[in-house]
Amino acid sequence: MSEERPQRRPHGDRPKKRDVNGWIILDKGVGMTSTHAVAVVKRGLSAKKAGHAGTLDPLASGILPIALGEATKTVPFVMDGRKSYVFTIAWGAETTTDDTEGEIVERTDKLPDPVEIEAHLPRFTGQVQQVPPRFSAIKIAGERAYDLARDGEVVELQPRTVEIDRLSLIHHEGNRSVIEADCGKGTYVRAIARDLGRALGCLGHIAALRRTRVGPFTEHDAVTVDDVAADPAALRPVETALNEIPAIAVSRDMAARLMRGQSIILRGREAPLSGKVYATCNGVLVAVGDVERGELVPHRVFNLGV
Repeated sequence: MSEERPQRRPHGDRPKKRDVNGWIILDKGVGMTSTHAVAVVKRGLSAKKAGHAGTLDPLASGILPIALGEATKTVPFVMDGRKSYVFTIAWGAETTTDDTEGEIVERTDKLPDPVEIEAHLPRFTGQVQQVPPRFSAIKIAGERAYDLARDGEVVELQPRTVEIDRLSLIHHEGNRSVIEADCGKGTYVRAIARDLGRALGCLGHIAALRRTRVGPFTEHDAVTVDDVAADPAALRPVETALNEIPAIAVSRDMAARLMRGQSIILRGREAPLSGKVYATCNGVLVAVGDVERGELVPHRVFNLGV
């Protein structure tokens, strides 16, 4: 007797992709890649287009802002925002990846005490020079550094200037320390652990990492994968990514000009003379641009049905 084969679902029965515009602030779990997280959210909402604002390693948990549809045009505003982390450093060993996923390359029996750690933290705040981890997404001659490192090639990355606003020791016990960090774009927490360990002479790597803030988004805004399709309130408006820049209201005629990529003259006492703003018409996001001498020049326009 022949084995019965499952019937394929007709092409027409597949969920139809739809226009979904807005932000999902996902609380990503440990073990999931950022790319997989985007795919899960996109599939759950049957969305046509999606992307994320800032990769979060599989080892890490926490805030992963996912942009859908027209919100993808606002991703740079989120990625340029400040970020916050809570991370655990394991002392006594340095690894190839600067976290627990790598092989140990050097050990030491020396362990720091809390006083030593707190005394060294100011050296790693402000504008500092930081060499990114060899296993990072930075490109070298068109290739990702982590791909080269996995192939056994010697990866030499140049130091970069990053901004670290705050480092605070919040718990220490044995060979583990928990630290909070507020920092700017391009900062690698794994590099902080590595460099702090070297400065203390005790070596260190990341044992746990959680991102608690990205730009305007915090843990208060976050939802789980299960919440995405079940809770309509999980989808936040496109303009929530622009909370840190001023908003101005424009007329329908002015909105039409902006959506054609044309500049408009702003009138009135309260109209800004310069700076970055976003424009709305009847409460609907129309454009983001720069005001130059009272003229709004659009750089991103949105099709949200004004």
